[in-house]
Amino acid sequence: MTLHWLYLDLNSYFASVEQQINTQLRDKPVAIVPILTDATCAIAASYEAKAYGIKTGTMIYEAKRLCPKLICVKANHEQYVDYHHKILAEIEKYIPIEIVASIDEVACKLIGKQCQEDEARKLAKNIKKGLQKNIGECIRCSIGISPNRFLAKTASNLEKPNGLQILYTQDVPERIKHFKLSDLTGIGRALEYRLQKAGILSIEELYKIPPKHMRKLWGNVQGERFWYMLRGVEIPIDATQRRTIGHSHVLEPKLRQVDLAQQVMSRLLLKAAGRLRRLQYYTSNLNISFRTGNGLKVKGTKKFYRACDNITLLSEATKIWNDLIKKNRIRSVKKISVTLFNLKKKSELQPDLFTTEHQQQHLTKRFESLSKAMDKINSRFGRDSIALGNIPSQIQSFSGTKIAFTRIPDKKEFNE
Repeated sequence: MTLHWLYLDLNSYFASVEQQINTQLRDKPVAIVPILTDATCAIAASYEAKAYGIKTGTMIYEAKRLCPKLICVKANHEQYVDYHHKILAEIEKYIPIEIVASIDEVACKLIGKQCQEDEARKLAKNIKKGLQKNIGECIRCSIGISPNRFLAKTASNLEKPNGLQILYTQDVPERIKHFKLSDLTGIGRALEYRLQKAGILSIEELYKIPPKHMRKLWGNVQGERFWYMLRGVEIPIDATQRRTIGHSHVLEPKLRQVDLAQQVMSRLLLKAAGRLRRLQYYTSNLNISFRTGNGLKVKGTKKFYRACDNITLLSEATKIWNDLIKKNRIRSVKKISVTLFNLKKKSELQPDLFTTEHQQQHLTKRFESLSKAMDKINSRFGRDSIALGNIPSQIQSFSGTKIAFTRIPDKKEFNE
């Protein structure tokens, strides 16, 4: 019966921020898009748009067919990150935040009297009032309260928008039996398909499975962990280690020519390099992949002596790019991904046995110093205040910094 977690999920976050900033968008169907073209898809939709069946992933040409009065707004990720930090500061006036799960979801641990239902409800209502009063009337959230974090998140999905629900362990599976399997965190499309093939079509059927069988269906220990989480047991979170740094971007039609696409690739690479230095990592492997206009997928990888400077990384990236373009006779590029991997923390680097200190300084120190100087200038005066080579005007408007489901960009990234 004891409650331990409060989970807060902001409703239609990107669209709500836009409606808060621009009063003319309020109470109107709004779709947030990466680029202003009907050939893209919605990355967020207001509740007015959702009423027409528009949701994340809906193609805009289809969304406009469903709702002719739909208003498309180009995403402003820097704005969403700013509001994110304001919202966190407001929530922490009432309770410390234990986990920032995403740009629009946080989990808080209840302590003392907060674990009692009346006190937990009072706390949740105060947070809601604080967000409306101090952040904006369009910023609404659904809050779930439960014995563990998994069920608290599940409870937050019971009532949207602006909901408040408490889910006890003994309420499962009855109160969530109307959910689809994929509505539960940790069950994606592939796993849902696997469960359905095994004859498990509902939450009730899933709940009846013994832990060892669930482990077998998952194919690993996570299945058994899921069995316990579904019953209100708190499972410790495994510490994760950063393995890659990268960026990807779907190009607007006007940027898909090979020469302009290469400029976008360079821009993505330099942004990744900036993050690499800010996080104090070195890399010795670089991967570049892209999808062409006709759907062909190609990729190339290069290994080199550890580096974090712009000049070395851009030189290696250009070699990969030219090789891929020449071998595959590419004429247009639709999507580009740049990934730095085999990362090493600066504090953990070991001296190279076969390279003298003088050679190391000659190869890396000057380029690193130059790159760090560029970082400081761009951080102070704005992105691309100083850059390697000439940046075409079409590329200058391209940012490349986006909010991902698993990562919230640091504010400094918008100047990289």
